[in-house]
Amino acid sequence: MNIYLIIILAILVGQYLLGLISDLLNVSNIQEELPKEFKDVYDKEKYKKSQQYLKDTTKFGLFTSTVSIIFLIPFIVFGGFRYLDIVARTIANNQILQGLIFVGIIVIGGTLIGIPFSIYSTFHIEEKYGFNKTTPKTFVLDIAKTLLLVIIIGAPIMALVLWFFMKFQGIAWLYCWIALTVIQIILTFLAPIIIMPLFNKFIPLQECELKDEIETYANKENFKMKGVFTMDGSKRSSKSNAFFTGFGKSRRIVLFDTLIEKQTKEELTAVLAHEMGHYQKKHILKMIITSIIESGIMFYILSLFLKNEGLFHAFGISPEHMSIYAGIVFFGFLYAPINTILGIFANISSRKHEYEADKFSVDTYGHEDAMINALKKLSVDNLSNLTPHPFTVFLSYSHPPVLERIKAIKQLKIKNYGLCG
Repeated sequence: MNIYLIIILAILVGQYLLGLISDLLNVSNIQEELPKEFKDVYDKEKYKKSQQYLKDTTKFGLFTSTVSIIFLIPFIVFGGFRYLDIVARTIANNQILQGLIFVGIIVIGGTLIGIPFSIYSTFHIEEKYGFNKTTPKTFVLDIAKTLLLVIIIGAPIMALVLWFFMKFQGIAWLYCWIALTVIQIILTFLAPIIIMPLFNKFIPLQECELKDEIETYANKENFKMKGVFTMDGSKRSSKSNAFFTGFGKSRRIVLFDTLIEKQTKEELTAVLAHEMGHYQKKHILKMIITSIIESGIMFYILSLFLKNEGLFHAFGISPEHMSIYAGIVFFGFLYAPINTILGIFANISSRKHEYEADKFSVDTYGHEDAMINALKKLSVDNLSNLTPHPFTVFLSYSHPPVLERIKAIKQLKIKNYGLCG
């Protein structure tokens, strides 16, 4: 058997087993007794509901990943990608068009296969626990808009990458890296203005005590921004959140409408002070730089495998039909473990940044209790898992568990005010 095929199958099975172990450990770590920090906001019944929500979502996630690997492995072994390549070559003679057709079939096919799973998740599980607000119309429009963006943005990017590798060969990875970096930066600025409004309405926050509180704090910290906006998050879910988007003076604060209904002005401002902390501590910039470096490494490694006959043979494609577009797709399977490792390090860094942003909120805005209460309410409203297993946290959590964040904030309070434990 082809060595690359063995490696790819081992990677697929390994990732599946890694996820399985993580999920089983996570569910087994459920604590029946409600943590004392949440006894003032959680009743026993709702706490049990959050645990059942974790079990149901985990069970469904395992079912989805199992179906995926059961479908994907035979598809690879029995030459499914070779048949897709034949279809692409039959429709078009130009390699760029062939590549767009090849990748397009994979993207559209994957989307169609995933629709039944999304329907069950949205209209059964999320509905069962009172989260779902998505109508069938919104569900269909979201899929259509996403595919449209893939065509408008993704297809030209794919065509550009193919053209670079066809034109410049050995040095093409460098041109791809530079071009994708520029595009990434442009999209970062355009997303809040053009892309995000395709899915949600953003309305400037009306004059109120909350707006005054936020603007007073932002001015005190000399934090320039375009304004404070509400987003119709309730259009899809009753879950709550808040975030910043944009850069420079175009930065804007976005509050889910569901969040405003449930939090006090001090709690909301404390959360937003945390988000400001990410900017002031340059976490966003660090993440972008890291992403750029990682993409450069990826493109360079990719360039080493684009003409690897063994890799193509693993997918049933003969040397005379080797193509850049298929090489890019096949390389993605080999790169998966590297991507997983990089993701783990990125999560470690992200969790560290969350602690730093919490500290920034406490140091600059104060109101430690408001920050703690905000975290508690968000956890209760979203039925978050209060006691995730350490391995799951290590593997996939970009934020520290809420109990650890609360503990860290309380330590800051003791340090700042000299309180006795």
